[in-house]
Amino acid sequence: MSRRLRIAGVAVLVALLAAGGAAAFVLTRDGDVSNEDVAFRAEPTATPEPTPDARPKRTEDPFNWATYKYSKDRRGYLPASTSLRPPFRRRWSLTGSILLEFGPAIGGRSLFLLKNNGALYAASKRTGEVRWKRKLGYLAASAPAYAGGRVYVTLLQRGKGVRGGRIVALRARDGAILWQRDLASRSESSPLIDGDRLYFGSENGTLYSMRASDGAVRWKRRVGGAVKSGLALANGKLYFGDYKGRMHAIRQRDGGKVWSTGTSGARFGLSSGRFYSTPAVAYGRVYVGNTDGKVYSFDSGSGKLAWSKSTGGFVYSSPAVAQVPGGRPTVYIGSYSGRFYGLDARTGRVRWSHDAKGKISGAATVVGDIVYFSNLRRKSTVGLGARTGRKVFEFGRGSYNPVVSDGKRIYLTGYSSLYALVPKRR
Repeated sequence: MSRRLRIAGVAVLVALLAAGGAAAFVLTRDGDVSNEDVAFRAEPTATPEPTPDARPKRTEDPFNWATYKYSKDRRGYLPASTSLRPPFRRRWSLTGSILLEFGPAIGGRSLFLLKNNGALYAASKRTGEVRWKRKLGYLAASAPAYAGGRVYVTLLQRGKGVRGGRIVALRARDGAILWQRDLASRSESSPLIDGDRLYFGSENGTLYSMRASDGAVRWKRRVGGAVKSGLALANGKLYFGDYKGRMHAIRQRDGGKVWSTGTSGARFGLSSGRFYSTPAVAYGRVYVGNTDGKVYSFDSGSGKLAWSKSTGGFVYSSPAVAQVPGGRPTVYIGSYSGRFYGLDARTGRVRWSHDAKGKISGAATVVGDIVYFSNLRRKSTVGLGARTGRKVFEFGRGSYNPVVSDGKRIYLTGYSSLYALVPKRR
């Protein structure tokens, strides 16, 4: 688009906003939007702890990193001991040659990794030893979910040359397949478990709610574009974006529509990107990145746009949202522009930014008071002080989604390998 057309588009947007009585919106020189009328719950809600397995055996570890981005609201924040900080030393590594785009789920004493070739691995948290592996399909690009001694995975392709995907449930202790359902379309939506309900999306725009125990479909809902992200859950509502550039909130119980909205440009027929980013829900807001180069904040109850922030590059990255000790509510997210941002969660203003000198595609994760991200060009993982943006850690492996943790170790995802890191003894 030419500069003249962009200026004209902005002028049209301003006029339409004014005509619509949206005087509360402020359009900045970068085309960012701020609406101070959208509510913000300043008191931070504690990140919910994943539910431990009922009556774990004495030899089992009850801690679970059960789902992509740690919690069901996908905030990507694990409050952790101040002792779990750099410098780290390598405890073990699980090496391979197949792309590992997403980090593992943690269930009890095991890590569950889904590789790009559709193979699921279970490995010991303590040693990295592979306990079992199962080839489930031809292609995968999502994170597993763990609940109640079971592992759930979605597949992009269930077989070579087959366009349809698959959802599979396995027994965690030995990898036995408990049930599987073939899908009409591919899926790279990291599954979400809540009680006996399983939620995920697919490329033909279908949202699924299944019974986790046996895979029976409870409801389906179709939206206009492909749903590639994981779904976020908060207050009985599921949140997600699609590849037509619309954000949605639907009722968890029946899939009924709560709200659906486009980005600021899409409302008026202007350019609108795609939502690949998995949203995070916090402070009464939904935070998400878009391929139009912006980060968005919507009111979680109404879908009203609170703010947007331009980054200068595609935003495939999924945000982390946290208020670390001594800090303020902040959104952490990276951009294809090569910058990583700490944004004020209420206003979208930049608290700090870090020049990563390479594209950032994967999610941000906050463990304790350190925020981690991976650099796609430099193939490395970086840790920044969450309050200051100052670099405190770098590891020469990583491309997409950086780390998970059990509060004792950091499990870092390289391009095709997994590394367990522990703090160096001081």
